[in-house]
Amino acid sequence: MSAFTLEDLFRIMRECAGEEEAVDLSSAAAEQEFSLLGYDSLALMEAISRVERGYGIQLPEETLGEALTPAAFVDVVNAELAGATPAVEAAG
Repeated sequence: MSAFTLEDLFRIMRECAGEEEAVDLSSAAAEQEFSLLGYDSLALMEAISRVERGYGIQLPEETLGEALTPAAFVDVVNAELAGATPAVEAAG
């Protein structure tokens, strides 16, 4: 599976909570805290759920408390993706 990107996260965030016109969801926003971007914990929980379902991974419970920026969230997802063993390889 390919890497999870900021664009993937921002697409999911827009689907979960919409996007304020004033919010800059570009690579410049990667290091800003979600709260400064206008996303609350409920939106983040929905994003986590969608990522888990869409990518077939289980994110650590502390993700919500520790991944305070989009860049940190993407790093956590990619770490889980790297550690996930595809079912085909596990059965082999």
